[in-house]
Amino acid sequence: MPTPPLPTGQLLVVGFDGTAATPRLKRLIQKERIGGVILFSRNIESPRQLSALTAALRKSAGERSLLIGIDQEGGRVQRLPKPFTQWPPVNRLGAAQSHDLAYQMGQAIGLELSAVGVNLDFAPVLDVGTATKNPIIGDRAFSHDPAVVAALGLAFIVGLQDQGVIACGKHFPGHGDTSVDSHKALPVVTAKADTLLERELKPFRHAIENRLAAIMTAHVRYLALDPEWPATLSPAILTTLLRETLGFDGVVFTDDLEMKGITDHWAPELAAVQAIKAGADSVLVCKDPNTQDAVLEELRRAVADGTLPPARIQQSLARLDRLKAQFAVDKRKSPAPSVIGCEEHQKLAHRLAKA
Repeated sequence: MPTPPLPTGQLLVVGFDGTAATPRLKRLIQKERIGGVILFSRNIESPRQLSALTAALRKSAGERSLLIGIDQEGGRVQRLPKPFTQWPPVNRLGAAQSHDLAYQMGQAIGLELSAVGVNLDFAPVLDVGTATKNPIIGDRAFSHDPAVVAALGLAFIVGLQDQGVIACGKHFPGHGDTSVDSHKALPVVTAKADTLLERELKPFRHAIENRLAAIMTAHVRYLALDPEWPATLSPAILTTLLRETLGFDGVVFTDDLEMKGITDHWAPELAAVQAIKAGADSVLVCKDPNTQDAVLEELRRAVADGTLPPARIQQSLARLDRLKAQFAVDKRKSPAPSVIGCEEHQKLAHRLAKA
């Protein structure tokens, strides 16, 4: 009997337009068996609507677990509108230097996400706020001190994961020492390898040693680590450094492959293949349906022609399955909707804003 095709669609996470599950999105989940959906502000109107949306997405997946993710960091990057709690940027945690407050913030965000069926938070930022004129990180970083980022980042992670929400530290191996936004161009970091290891990697190393579940890559080129490929596409960074040296065996997500840090240099579908080849497990394509279709087709083609060996795909599928099982994705009982924007969370946000 012929070997059934590998479910390469499970390596894809997509975004979409609208506040309800579209026929096309349902088809991607049911027929292409995509691994997950990422939500943005454009998809969210209210807690009730968001709960209905995530329930419809899970229903489309049937018995198969589906990752439903969001960027809910606080500050400039939080997708949930009022009445969800509105959080200050995490540099306020850095000012307070309180592990307990960092845990409480992660826990509160986890509770509110879980209450509406979101099981993956692409947070926290583990970048060290090195460059003072960084246009994309700035107050999204806990601190300019690697030790502070490591400690507070882990507390935030534990708070999220204690509520059954997968935490995804980003942007590996560090986006803090850049003066270019990778949404608009490909940043280049010229710091020496020793500096990167002691500064940028310290928060990631600490989180990995303490069971961080997932990591997101940076569309940044680090000349000392790999002069050819940016981290998202680099075997030296994702396999040699992250997997082998740091010992990370969790799930690696790419940042959105439609960002200009990628598209100015590589077609997203070719970048998707290279990212998986380099050691990533799941690729994000957050907007364009045609690009999503092209990525699906190119992944299938790459397996068929041997560019991506089946064993490499199986590694990623196993990691994704293990992640979903670890967090009992789609099987946990959701908290009551009353946790959304509750008085306790509002008081915590107010306290942090004044730190």
